[in-house]
Amino acid sequence: MSDASRKQRIHELDATLRVGKSGIDAVADELNTQLQDRDFVKVKFLRSSRGGTTTDELADELAERVNADVVRVRGHTAVFER
Repeated sequence: MSDASRKQRIHELDATLRVGKSGIDAVADELNTQLQDRDFVKVKFLRSSRGGTTTDELADELAERVNADVVRVRGHTAVFER
């Protein structure tokens, strides 16, 4: 897959998971399931989930829990792949 088509696919993704006040524990299993079926999964980190941390830190921690890679973090949204 070329870089251009990869970037286009990531850009066109809709966020299928939202991390809220329950934190990343609440979505880790669902992210793992979605990554088994898809190449990329976009996750939105709501304000209530961040509580003193950054989106980058949360995304890295979530990726580590599900054995995935963070492709991109932009604003409060992260894209994961396996």
